[in-house]
Amino acid sequence: MDEQAKCDLAASVAGASVHADVIETHPSRRSFIAGGMVGMITPSVAGLLVSQVDAASMQHDSPSPPAGSGAQRVREPVRPGGGPRRIAFVEGEPLRQPEIRRSEKGELRTTLRAAYSWQEIGGYQLHLRGYEGMMPGPTLRLQPGDVLRIRLINDLPPNRETMPLQMNQPHMLNLTNFHFHGAHTSPDGISDNVLRTMEPGQSYDVEIRIPEDHPRGTYWYHPHHHGSADIQLSSGMVGAIVIEDGPEQVPEVAAAKDLTMVLGEVVFDGFGMVEGFDALFSETSTRFLSLNGQRNPTITMRPGEVQRWRLVHAGYQDDLFLALDSHQFHAIARDGIGLVIIGEGQICTDQPERKDALLIAPGQRIDVLVKAGTPGTYDLKALPYNQGYPSPFGPIARVKVEGEPLPMPLPGRLAPPPLASIRDEEITNRRRLTFSADLPENDAAAHWREFSFLVDGRSFDINRIDHRIKLGAIEEWEIVNLHFHDHIFHIHVNPFELVKVNGEYVPSVWLDTVVLPRNGSITIRSRFLDYVGKYVLHCHMMNHEELGMMQLIEVHA
Repeated sequence: MDEQAKCDLAASVAGASVHADVIETHPSRRSFIAGGMVGMITPSVAGLLVSQVDAASMQHDSPSPPAGSGAQRVREPVRPGGGPRRIAFVEGEPLRQPEIRRSEKGELRTTLRAAYSWQEIGGYQLHLRGYEGMMPGPTLRLQPGDVLRIRLINDLPPNRETMPLQMNQPHMLNLTNFHFHGAHTSPDGISDNVLRTMEPGQSYDVEIRIPEDHPRGTYWYHPHHHGSADIQLSSGMVGAIVIEDGPEQVPEVAAAKDLTMVLGEVVFDGFGMVEGFDALFSETSTRFLSLNGQRNPTITMRPGEVQRWRLVHAGYQDDLFLALDSHQFHAIARDGIGLVIIGEGQICTDQPERKDALLIAPGQRIDVLVKAGTPGTYDLKALPYNQGYPSPFGPIARVKVEGEPLPMPLPGRLAPPPLASIRDEEITNRRRLTFSADLPENDAAAHWREFSFLVDGRSFDINRIDHRIKLGAIEEWEIVNLHFHDHIFHIHVNPFELVKVNGEYVPSVWLDTVVLPRNGSITIRSRFLDYVGKYVLHCHMMNHEELGMMQLIEVHA
């Protein structure tokens, strides 16, 4: 067997597609496994071995030059001690905006290709799953009443293993699907259906019809296939969605420069990839924080200028406690829904007295106005924060204020809220849910397989309906956290109104994702309107969701 045939056989054992940037024409550990060990190992062991060998070999190759360019690929030397390939990095590059794809004549028709690509970020060259070779994926901009039509191409390699008996652990990492996070749309069929399975090597249509009265604001998309969602999301398979403002928007907000700002937690293993749960499961896994796929970029403002920052926390696990030196954040919307009062809706279980910092949890979106001060350079950063364990902290971006002054006012009022508050007399049913964890004796010494995260004392079961709700019901839920860590409650399809925290009334605010305080509770109210079908609630700390902290809802006529 020649060396290329050995490479091809190894790729087939691994279930990996052979990309131009990883084809080898010289002897390798991968070809050794194919030529000498294939007949001796089980499929599961083959998958593990080839996974590690593939990652080890790929991470030292530069991407291939375009066909016909005449350029030769250069094999990079292995770094002493191994590890991901380091590359030159200079902090402070201008902040890039993700590519925009905008609807026309009531439709946004586009393609999203899920595949591996090389990403250069923060001094590392990483080989990660993503959309369209971008990190983050393109921003989709729509209007209420539009139809979003996506051809989703799953160009990830075939899975190396069969479906396991234990479904509440990571598995089949290249199965995927599509979730429009925060959308009030149908969960059935080819719409926002997170129970779909999209196999590697296949293409699928997604068609999501946005209601005419849908709240205008900031949303996002990501995979949601149970077993692979965490690995894919943490790799960077995310993107923003904006349902654009209408004429009701106040002029001070309409005049502000509009920036999409996707916050990420950069993680990778020793090969510069995210190929197993060991890269994610510890409370110190985040290597550094990113903004629009960049490490510590520069945002430029003029003195007195007001900008609108659409903050999207697309990280996989941890809260971020944001601060901007010598400046204030003026929140105008949360989770795509306009606020009644500027700045309301913050829940902090640590440092609640601070008014100069903004807490954003995984899955949340917060639209803020920032008014630039005097000329200078200011740090946008995540501050130390305790969510039951230390959240990641450090630099996110620099804000450089320079140039001619551009005096702009902040609004004195906001646009009318899109959703009416729920009155006591409207409530048709009440429920109580509990979030908890089944932990090993010594967390620090334990393997991630020893942890379970539970709702109502049970792990997720896709064949069990946990809540049956009649269409049109208006319910109040008390959600109790029995764990000594904060969790992040998120529910699909219908937003909720937060009315109490730890049993105490708070100024109500509409959300779809909220901090559930450790050893505490929240009380929410929701209208189950317009759509029947099955969908989920879960913790949006994706490690916890993957390990069982999710329930299935069925809304029926």
